[in-house]
Amino acid sequence: MNPSTLSNFKNRKIIAIDFDGTLVKDAYPSIGKPMPFAFDTLKKLQAEGHLLILWTYRSGKALDEAVEFCKNNGIEFYAVNKNNPEEEFTDNTPRKIKADVFIDDRNIGGFLGWGKYYQLINPNAAPSLTQVPQKKKGFFGFGKR
Repeated sequence: MNPSTLSNFKNRKIIAIDFDGTLVKDAYPSIGKPMPFAFDTLKKLQAEGHLLILWTYRSGKALDEAVEFCKNNGIEFYAVNKNNPEEEFTDNTPRKIKADVFIDDRNIGGFLGWGKYYQLINPNAAPSLTQVPQKKKGFFGFGKR
């Protein structure tokens, strides 16, 4: 293992990511179009050694479709709606995920944009010139007037 790979594991974060409204535009129960830079950002985070968990309200067929959609876009998650791949989910299992970072469109302030999330996770990274600025939101996540 080369030294840069070892440093990736030392700084590795567990990142829980919502699907609808975060990875894709919200069209539940259908699957919306990918959010700008979502899958590119996730690929970069995985390459840096971070563990990604898909953390979504979806279940059953809708969840399977979301997982397949992500796979078709080059992302396979460490775990889906659980802390690790081996965890057994039952109706009595709480769906609380142990993560260092939660990325969700329902966060206070709304969805910040994938470029901003990348910078928050990697504060020493240089900003990308290809990032699209996100519309400013008011305190409650609504557009400012």
